[in-house]
This record gives sequence, C-alpha cells and structure tokens, in this order.
Amino acid sequence: MSVVLLVVGVVIGVAYIYRHIVVKGKKCTSKAKLHGKTVIVTGSNTGIGKTTAIDLARRGARVILACRSKQRGEAALEEIRRESGSNQVVFMQLDLGSLKSIRTFAESFLKSEPRLDILINNAGIYMQGQTEDGFGLMFGVNHLGHFLLTNLLLDRLKECAPSRIVNVSSMAHNFGKIDFNCLNSHKALGLGTSFIRLLQIYCDSKLCNVLFNHELGKRLRGTQVTCYTLHPGAISSELGRNTGLFLQIVLKPITTFFFKNTVQGCQTTLHCALQEGIEPLSGRYFSNCTVRDLFAKARDDAAAKKLWEISERLCGLV
Repeated sequence: MSVVLLVVGVVIGVAYIYRHIVVKGKKCTSKAKLHGKTVIVTGSNTGIGKTTAIDLARRGARVILACRSKQRGEAALEEIRRESGSNQVVFMQLDLGSLKSIRTFAESFLKSEPRLDILINNAGIYMQGQTEDGFGLMFGVNHLGHFLLTNLLLDRLKECAPSRIVNVSSMAHNFGKIDFNCLNSHKALGLGTSFIRLLQIYCDSKLCNVLFNHELGKRLRGTQVTCYTLHPGAISSELGRNTGLFLQIVLKPITTFFFKNTVQGCQTTLHCALQEGIEPLSGRYFSNCTVRDLFAKARDDAAAKKLWEISERLCGLV
C-alpha cells in the first residue's frame, strides 16, 4: 500500500511540476506603455487574441478588434473595455476569408485611423471548406488573408516606424509542406476531408505563416518595420470548436490540464510585439518568449519567395 501511495505521490508531483513550470512557460517582461500607439489584433473576439487585446489596452494602446462576426466582436468589445478599463478599443469587421472584406477593412482603417504601430496577425481556423473566393479555407484564412492585409497596411506601418508585425504560427509548421502544384491547380494546400488530411493542411498553413514571415523580414530590411512569427504553445482555446463533438469531449480533460490558458498563451505574442531590443531578430521565429532556430524547410529562401509570388497573384496584387 505504501508503495502505491509513493507512486501516486510521485505522479502527482511530476504532474504538478509539468503544469506549473512547463505548461505555464515564460512571461513577457516588457513594461512598455503604448499611449498614442495603435494596434490591430485579428481574431481578437476569443482565445489568445482577446487576452492579447486586453493586455495592450491596459498599456494604453488604441486597439482595433478585427473580427469576422459582428455579434461576437461587439460582445468582446464590451468585455475588453470592461477588463482593461480603456475606452480606446474599437471593433471593425474583417472576414479574412474574403478578399473584398479585407480590402474594405483596410480602406476604412486607413481613412479613419492616422496611425498603425503594431499589426498582430493572430486569427486562425481549423476546419474544411472554401473561402468565398474559392481558396482552401485554411490556406485562405490562416495565410492568404493575413498576407493581403499586411501588404495593404504596410505603407502606414512604414510611416509610423519603428513599428512591428507579429504573425502567430504554431510548432505544427514543423510537420507542414507546401504543395505548389496543388496551390496552382486548386488554390488549396491539399485536398481531402479526413481527420489526417485536415490536420496536415493545418500544419501546411502554419508553415506558410513562417515562410511568409521569413520573406517579409528580408523585404523590410532598412525600413524600421520589423516582423516576428511565433509558436504560442498548446492552448486551451476555441481553435478546435469546429471539430466533432466526440473529439472535443475526449480532448477536454487533456487540454484543460496539459495546455496553457489564454493568458499564458499570449505571452510570446506580447514579447514579439513589445520587447525592447529584438529588432535585429526581425524575420525570426519565437517560442516561450525566446528566439528559436528553424528546420531548413521553414527558412527556405526559394520556397518563401515562391509562396510570396503565388500569394501576390492570388490576391490580385500584381
């Protein structure tokens, strides 16, 4: 009996250490205040996007909540204003699955807001389907929408330099690959609707984020606009809300105990957006508030340039 109790005690102790040290991770230590600065956070009505927006609003920033759903966006607006104590929080509708919506958002923003100091490309989706423009949904929303948005707002970021672009990716990019033939022929990263195929396409879209950031960093040299991509950690959030109910029920205990909460999960985003002195690391990848090295496929100059050029064509920028 004593042996059993000892084993149970060790297991509980290891789980506690994992939960409170490994899962919790590092915290953004920047004390930066953002009065007079304007920030856009996409997908900020839920998850780490919302907690990121709350933190930035508390620091005095004017925060633009760029969200697809008007109802959820306005509900988040009230919550973020209440939590942060700031009335400098604004909701603007943005559907990253619609090139028209992105252009309308950018046009409206540029007319109404004189500054843009930080752009946080946070929104992400995990589900099958197509965008209204006929792109694979995860390719269209997770990569292409942010690609177009960034390019449309780039001149304003340059005018307000020093400024930053933060691209939220995932360690899932390590399992991704870019099928350029599929992109050219089907405007999608992959075909199929099985669980494995959807997971692969999600990983592919996260690799797109990292390659986009890699190429963007090269193109921004000498502009005082810097960019960073990151893995926020495994987050207990609403990303998987479109998966099957059975899978959500099975995963709930795991995500609750072993995954970061949204406050812990937004720390690397905040680090990349605010940390002083990381400008020389523009174009690099961060995890747990620390710069990390990438596998060769995630810093492939030729692949990053090719993805950029295809994205330009698909968005109608050339």
